[in-house]
Amino acid sequence: MAIPSTADPRVAALLPLSQRVVWRRDEAPGVVSFALDGDALERPPQPGQFDMLYAFAVGEIPVSVSGTPDDGGLLVHTVRDVGAVSRALCALHRGDAVGVRGPYGVGWDVEGARGQDVVVVGGGIGLAPLRPVILQVLRRRAEFGRLCVVVGARTPQDLLFGAEVPAWRLDGAEVRRTVDRGSTGWDEGVGVVTQELGRVAVDGPHTVAMICGPEVMMRATATALLDRGVAASRIRVSLERNMQCGVGLCGHCQVGPYLVCRDGPVLSWDVAEPLLRVREL
Repeated sequence: MAIPSTADPRVAALLPLSQRVVWRRDEAPGVVSFALDGDALERPPQPGQFDMLYAFAVGEIPVSVSGTPDDGGLLVHTVRDVGAVSRALCALHRGDAVGVRGPYGVGWDVEGARGQDVVVVGGGIGLAPLRPVILQVLRRRAEFGRLCVVVGARTPQDLLFGAEVPAWRLDGAEVRRTVDRGSTGWDEGVGVVTQELGRVAVDGPHTVAMICGPEVMMRATATALLDRGVAASRIRVSLERNMQCGVGLCGHCQVGPYLVCRDGPVLSWDVAEPLLRVREL
C-alpha cells in the first residue's frame, strides 16, 4: 500500500504546526491559559471552535479556543490539568513549543446573534470557550442588545478570568457569578447557575443563549431558558466528546448521526437535547 503524501489535504490536515508560547498565566488551581502567536495559522478560529493541541512526546487533545487573534493578536487556550497531555500543556512556559492544528468544528455563530440580547452561561472550565463571545460582543457593543454573563464554579478560587470581570462590567455586561461553596470575603452568589439566571431579566423572543459546562448544568440551564420563552433553536450548547482526529475521520466522537468534531461542538438545543440522552462511554 502506498504511503499517503503530505501533499494530500487529508494528511496535511493532521499535521500540527509548531507554535511558541508568548505568555502563560494561572487562572485557577489546576487551570492555565497560554497564548500563541498564531500568525502562521492559515485561518483564525471563530468563537466556539477548537484546536488539536500536541504536547511534544506526550500526545494530543482537543482544546477550545479561549481567545482569538481578533482579541489582541494572539491565539489563547485555557487548559485544565486532568490527564497526561493536559498536564504537559499546563506545564508550558514562555518560549516552549506546542503543536497546533485547526481550527475545527462549528462555533457559536456570534454573527447570527446580532441585534439580539445575548445570554452567556458558563460552568467551571466551560467559561473558556465562551470568553471570545463575551469579548467580541463587548468590542462590537452597538451591534447587539443586552449582554448577560452568568458564571458558576465550585468555589471562588475556581472562577476563571476574575481579573477581567470588572472590565466586562464597565463595558456594559451584566455579570453574575455564583459558587457552590462561598468563603470569607465572597459577596456574590452561592448556589447553582439556574438560581442566578433566575435573577436576570430575559426577553425570550429576542434572546440568543450560549451555554457551556457539565451536561447536567447545560440541561438545567436550557430548561430554565425554555421556561423563560427562549426558543430551543436559539439556545446553543457546546458538547464535549472523545475527539481524536478533529476532522471527522476516526469516528470516536460520533453521537447519533453526528460527529461532534465536524458537526459540533456547538449545536442548537433542539438538535443537542436528544443526543444528550445518550451518555458518553
